[in-house]
Amino acid sequence: MQTAPIFQDEEERLAAVHRLAILDTKPEERFDALTKEAVEKLNVPISTVTIVDKDREWFKSCAGLDQKEGGRAGSFCGHALFAKDLFIVNDTLKDERFFDNPMVIGFPYIRFYAGISLLDHKTSKPIGVFCVKDDKPREFGTDEVSILMDLADRAERELNNSHQ
Repeated sequence: MQTAPIFQDEEERLAAVHRLAILDTKPEERFDALTKEAVEKLNVPISTVTIVDKDREWFKSCAGLDQKEGGRAGSFCGHALFAKDLFIVNDTLKDERFFDNPMVIGFPYIRFYAGISLLDHKTSKPIGVFCVKDDKPREFGTDEVSILMDLADRAERELNNSHQ
């Protein structure tokens, strides 16, 4: 398993994360509605609004999985944070970064992942990821990509409107 990379300006990125004061807050319907919509429209079992902290990924919203956080080093979102656009892994078992990842070889048996970085509007630093996960390999067509991008955009706006 390849561990998630760290930004050269990680301290600045983390300052943006903490300035938003969203970590460890209670669930909110405005975020839960987005992950539920992703699960329904994209026919996936899991969707999250993930905030990437120093050593963990924390889920502001998580549909389809009964977790609140996970380690950053082995996280898919830790990799997706670096993508300029869509980060997609069609089949995790065929990807050298993830084929032996604990979340691939064990529960929840992730075989497909798609995520889009969420940016802090004041600094343009990536603070998290809106993602979907499936337990089957798959490919997203233009319509699915469009839906995911729209949901990620809405999640990013909500995060930035939270604490301005």
